[in-house]
Amino acid sequence: MPLTKSVPIVRIPDPDVGKQHILAAIDMGTNSLHMVVVKIDPTLPAFTIITREKETVRLGDRDIKTGNLKPEVMARTLTAMRRFQQRAESLNAEQVVAVATSAMREAPNGRDFLKEIETELGLRVSLISGQEEARRIYLGVLSGMDFNEEPHIIIDIGGGSTELILGDGQEPRSLSSTKIGAVRLTSEFITTDPISNSEFDFLQAYIRGMLERPVEELQARLYLEEQPRLVGTSGTIETLAVAIAREKQGVEPSPLTGYQLKLKDLSDFVHRLRKLSYHQRLDIPGMSDKRAEIILPGALILLEAMTMLNMESLTVCERSLREGVIVDWMLTHGFIEDRLRYQSSIRQRSTLKIAQKYHVNLDSAERIAGFVLTLFDRTQGLLHDWGLNERELLWSAAILHNCGIHISHSAHHKHSYYLIRNGELLGYTDTEVEIIANLARYHRQSAPKKKHDNYRNLPSKQQRKMVSQLSALLRLAVALDRRQVGAIAQLDCRYFPNTQQLHLILHPNEPNDPCVLELWSLDQKKVVFEAEYDIQLIPKLEAVPVPLR
Repeated sequence: MPLTKSVPIVRIPDPDVGKQHILAAIDMGTNSLHMVVVKIDPTLPAFTIITREKETVRLGDRDIKTGNLKPEVMARTLTAMRRFQQRAESLNAEQVVAVATSAMREAPNGRDFLKEIETELGLRVSLISGQEEARRIYLGVLSGMDFNEEPHIIIDIGGGSTELILGDGQEPRSLSSTKIGAVRLTSEFITTDPISNSEFDFLQAYIRGMLERPVEELQARLYLEEQPRLVGTSGTIETLAVAIAREKQGVEPSPLTGYQLKLKDLSDFVHRLRKLSYHQRLDIPGMSDKRAEIILPGALILLEAMTMLNMESLTVCERSLREGVIVDWMLTHGFIEDRLRYQSSIRQRSTLKIAQKYHVNLDSAERIAGFVLTLFDRTQGLLHDWGLNERELLWSAAILHNCGIHISHSAHHKHSYYLIRNGELLGYTDTEVEIIANLARYHRQSAPKKKHDNYRNLPSKQQRKMVSQLSALLRLAVALDRRQVGAIAQLDCRYFPNTQQLHLILHPNEPNDPCVLELWSLDQKKVVFEAEYDIQLIPKLEAVPVPLR
């Protein structure tokens, strides 16, 4: 059932349309090597992450005099690349796509080392420019977040460079890559431990000076009165988010994508970091030994960027360059028609991918989704005031409400909650996933109750109200497809405020079908709806008149 303001899912023109592809992508960064192995489903099109691998090799730790990659670093890198390649082959990857970034671009012997990798491993690595790196980061973020055609600024803090990107789901408006990174700044500017006041002040001023031009260029491409959202990717930002969340809330965010990092919390954390030695930074929960060496400059880059961009918060996204390499490969091979359509259907494709994974009866699920959206639309402004975003959450819950049957028919609504909550629903925040899971949880059996942990743990009273009201609509929609044969062709609503009645007009698919089971199921499920809205529901079966010829 297509959503309002959505674009239909694009099907690829490949004759081998049903074949799934396993692809590996390697990002040779200045600090670490990253690999992601994915399974691409061309019928959606979408990809599922099979595994991630990481190795910190420090390509950016180059010879001070010559700028060359050091022999020991190249040896570590070659060993790690061989391991990655073997891991990809063990997972039946049909191709490994690898890219190298700033450290390899700037090292005089960087290209020679890439030739050595090709000779030793038979793996050709693409050396990409800073702007191309930014473009692929943009594609990676698009694969995991819904921009709703609104402006987003993306910041990626790497070991050797920082990328700033402005886009709204279409072609990027601004792409920049600046030579400030956590490894680069550590090696070039920090000699004291803890950092001295003079070194800290110089580092802060240097970062601000380097960011001034790309920030101005980005802001010049914002339209009047636009209020962009800031998205952050990279290991530095993920580490900061985890450390601050553990410090403030006592737990690590799960999933990390969608976590909101506040400017004030970051500022407080940076000013605490500057007073700590390397060994003291190691005591911070979630801080690895390699990350502890470079975290302060990386955090300072983010602090200055957020301050200059006038951003009070940042949303974390775990997808970045390596996922962008996957998306770019899919674009090149015709799996995605264009970026705009790919972005606008992220939520739908992700929902359908999970439905297929758990063998949901999609014919029935789509009928139920159609019914519940009709109920939503017909009662909007009369019984409720929820908007487009809530409508999309309800659609997703309708498609997935029965996925728990994959585990067991008994208490399958509870299994549905678990599968949705722990699945990879892309394009939604963590809170939105929780709402979808709760909506599915309450499509049958008891109504939402505060004693239920999953309902009580929703962040706000307003969200609990949303679940209570919209799950009541979902119950009615489920009842209307009781036999899962499409007995009800369409429905309509007539609201009578004076008598507090809602007449539900049902048009059967077959004129002579009394729809006894559907009406019985509706009678059972309407109790929760009537209690929630304080209204009487009266179903009426009306055959659609046959037009005269």
